[in-house]
Amino acid sequence: MKQSFIAALALGGLLLLQDTSTFADDTEKGFKSIFNGKNLKGWDGSPDLWSVKDGVITGQTTVEHPAKENTFLIWTNGVVDDFELRCSFRLVPGDSAGFANSGVQYRSKVVKPSYWVVAGYQADMEAGPTYTGILYEEKMRGILAQRGQKVLIGEGGKIKVTGSVGDAAEIEASVKKGDWNDYVIIAKGNHLVQIVNGHTTVDVTDEDPASAAASGIVALQLHAGHPMMAQFKNIRIKSLK
Repeated sequence: MKQSFIAALALGGLLLLQDTSTFADDTEKGFKSIFNGKNLKGWDGSPDLWSVKDGVITGQTTVEHPAKENTFLIWTNGVVDDFELRCSFRLVPGDSAGFANSGVQYRSKVVKPSYWVVAGYQADMEAGPTYTGILYEEKMRGILAQRGQKVLIGEGGKIKVTGSVGDAAEIEASVKKGDWNDYVIIAKGNHLVQIVNGHTTVDVTDEDPASAAASGIVALQLHAGHPMMAQFKNIRIKSLK
């Protein structure tokens, strides 16, 4: 990834959408697609690991082509601040270990351009029973909210659970393993909400002055570890400014 690209992203404070973007379903007023369903135009990641298969973004690791560390497919057409993002995802383990882990990065930053490594807020997802729907901060503060929690993050990253948005087990039961699921991410000011299959999974207010991110890039994670596949489709976004 060229340094000029990263510098250009750093200058962007608003959600930018190129004219080539197409409108999503007309019932979703204000949303625009950021994936054309044909190729990875507007995205950047390892060509050994990311491709478009059957019209969906596909990140895949194998024994022959593992991820050396967590790596990402980065949306290159701008940065986001206040927004709502909607997409569908599917995770498929690649061996008997049953492992598959991914996430949607938002308000994030590139920290290792040579391997497309990103740090920042992550709407987490996995094939297992624990992490889908949580708010994780990649390479920074770690888990910020567990599934079902309403959280206030204070100075120094101090986490206070202030309430509940639902039963964690019931939310987990709604996740369709190995099949398509819907993710919604809403970021407005320091208020972050994540929703999976219509169930709010976390509600977070980040008041940590040193770490709360007001803007940044969008990216998709491909986790290091056992062979796996992560797929994404119908990625669309709307500015809330």
